[in-house]
Amino acid sequence: MRTSAPRRSRVVTAALTVLTLVAVGALTGCADDPAGGDDTPRLRIGYQRFGGLSLVKARGEAPDAEWSLFESGPALTEALKAGSIDIGQTGEAPPIFAAAGRIPFQIIGTSEPIPQGEAVLVKEDSGLRTFADLKGRTVALNKGSNVHWLLVRLLEANNLTLSDINVKYLKPAEARPAFDNGQVDAWIIWDPYFALAERPGVRILADATGLASNREYVLAHPDALTNKSPQIEAFLRTYRTVTDWGIANPAERTAVLAPELKIPEDVTSRALARSARALAPVTPAVGDELQAIADGFTTLDLIPGTVDIRARIDGRFTEVFE
Repeated sequence: MRTSAPRRSRVVTAALTVLTLVAVGALTGCADDPAGGDDTPRLRIGYQRFGGLSLVKARGEAPDAEWSLFESGPALTEALKAGSIDIGQTGEAPPIFAAAGRIPFQIIGTSEPIPQGEAVLVKEDSGLRTFADLKGRTVALNKGSNVHWLLVRLLEANNLTLSDINVKYLKPAEARPAFDNGQVDAWIIWDPYFALAERPGVRILADATGLASNREYVLAHPDALTNKSPQIEAFLRTYRTVTDWGIANPAERTAVLAPELKIPEDVTSRALARSARALAPVTPAVGDELQAIADGFTTLDLIPGTVDIRARIDGRFTEVFE
């Protein structure tokens, strides 16, 4: 069937319009492409409530970053596994469990030890006075978090084993009501949840002093280290500057951070006083410290097989943290 001239004209016009739109779209795509323009991909940061990164966010010091909040370190390392964040901050046990789960990451920074920042809480009227008194009792904690290693060390120090207590793995949001309602005898927890739970009728049975360093660790996805290294370095310098400012100005730090955390200033101040520490580089000694934790978890069959956590240490940003 022959096509009439007017119809042919409409077809040609439509085709030219499509080609024009495609061309414009292609040019627009080039303009927005980070590789071909001034824009660069945003650094995606995973942070936890209260961790040092919270202060950077609260002060608005990294406005171009994309922030994601996580309740615990294990949840954050799962985001690394999914490739949804570039860097994040955890305690000392999550990297071990993440490495055992073959999650890709490198450890690029740490903090000074924070042993007073995690503790075992019990009710004052429970009659419990030492950790050894918890034999046969129920203890709540977040599996794979820093407090998991504290539990292991407390058991060793008191000649107990995991079979001597009933361990109940609960996230902080689940553990707090269980502790308040007497469904568990003790709760091993870190700041600021620790500080929030401190009130009349609650006592600290033990903290990590002399048992665990309870450092914070900065983890980075290998792809980010390859593709966003300059951004990461720039951010770490900001992180270092803000952390040092906070330590030098505790009152101002509390005023800035309390609204971000949505907790009272007195609670924020108490938690920061014992848990905010300077950043530090990841040294071979830090690698040895983490390896001892990994080996301890392996011995207790808390992780499958052995983990070479020393191989995850990446000192390329050492100068930033010194």
